[in-house]
Amino acid sequence: MSAWLQPIPREFFWLFGSLVALLGIASTVGAWLKSRPADEKKAASRANLVARINAWWVMVAILAVAFLAGSTMTLILFGLASFFALREFVTLTPSSPGDRLPLSLSFFLVLPLQFLLIGLGRYGLFVIFIPVYAFLLLPIVAVLRGDTTNFMRRVAEVQWALMICVFCISHVPALLTLPIPDYEGRQILLIAFLVVVVQSSDVLQYVWGKLLGSRKIAPLLSPSKTVEGFVGGVASASLIGAALWWITPFAPWQAGIMALIINLMGFLGGLVMSAIKRDRGVKDWGHMIEGHGGMLDRLDSVIFAAPIFFHITRYWWTI
Repeated sequence: MSAWLQPIPREFFWLFGSLVALLGIASTVGAWLKSRPADEKKAASRANLVARINAWWVMVAILAVAFLAGSTMTLILFGLASFFALREFVTLTPSSPGDRLPLSLSFFLVLPLQFLLIGLGRYGLFVIFIPVYAFLLLPIVAVLRGDTTNFMRRVAEVQWALMICVFCISHVPALLTLPIPDYEGRQILLIAFLVVVVQSSDVLQYVWGKLLGSRKIAPLLSPSKTVEGFVGGVASASLIGAALWWITPFAPWQAGIMALIINLMGFLGGLVMSAIKRDRGVKDWGHMIEGHGGMLDRLDSVIFAAPIFFHITRYWWTI
């Protein structure tokens, strides 16, 4: 059966049922904390926590609907996420009239073709389409416009936008195409594993940082991140990954190692994306998601973890 026509595996319902239960507990705790008397700083922190929890309800609901609607809808979902992420990146990037055609091609040719190649299962093309063909095509289009002012910077920014917002994000639905022995029809759980583990790391780094954090790990890039938050969050989320081995083709220890790798990549990716925001002089990429900023604020860790997760899984576990 085609990877895009597989039924939803039963493990999916157990996983999302657990997520709903956890969010229910988190909402109860958040409501209780918000009702407690507190000074202005604590009240603001608690209100931010409740906003984050509410946003998680929305995101989990969207993911659940997409997964239940089938693999094709999941591909479309991440295609749309890629589109909005690219729009946020481009919005914060200076451009000139000579960039209009390359940017239009990025949105309406390169992006849809990248996801179409994944939908067709054309691994050999989708993995080189942007790094090779778009890499060569877009500067040619830009130079033919005759605008050479800051040409290298402008071309590099477009290339970075495509690599981060399209190429890297596209590796998430590409997991559905992996031919893993004795795992047919369950590849959608790999997406769930990736997203749950990496996003859990983000949340737990925040929690551990609030509870124990004192030493700043990268004060110039992300003042809220601490050594204690990093260690506690990555370790806790890696244990969660090991505990989720039953939804993957991995053994428990393999799932733990895989979770550790993607959590580290997610953390480092977050720092890179923070550096770009600092360079642009903004706190968030956008305001699309209340309590979470923009699409890129929510996907920054997944962006850097997804290609590594995809290629390790493909190299060691596929036919």
